[in-house]
Amino acid sequence: MARYLSVVEGAYRATIEEQDDTGLWFTHAIKNAGAEVAVLLRGDSVSYAQRGQDAAGLRFGAHAVKVPPELHKDLEAMMAKGIPVHVVADDLTQRGIPKGALLAGITPVSRAQVATLLAEYDRVLHW
Repeated sequence: MARYLSVVEGAYRATIEEQDDTGLWFTHAIKNAGAEVAVLLRGDSVSYAQRGQDAAGLRFGAHAVKVPPELHKDLEAMMAKGIPVHVVADDLTQRGIPKGALLAGITPVSRAQVATLLAEYDRVLHW
């Protein structure tokens, strides 16, 4: 069976409408269907890997978001199912996120290591 790597770069896509990141949701779904998958967070999506996020109180004008996204919990659930989650360390640094703020189990990789990681998988999905 093919091995899949989901590269999530575009952060918070559809998270207000669905409360889930499409790439993370799809990756979790194909794992549940028996696929071998992993995740690489890069760009703005590296913020998903931070502990203690809280989007409660999020508002757009007069509209309150009643069910805010909890993407860190999605990642924890994925890792509990055995899905490896990697994050580009250089992107963390650019956004001022210390490695010590990451969820347990997240594996930082340097930008220089990304090509090697991609080569380990048969299919790469980019979100």
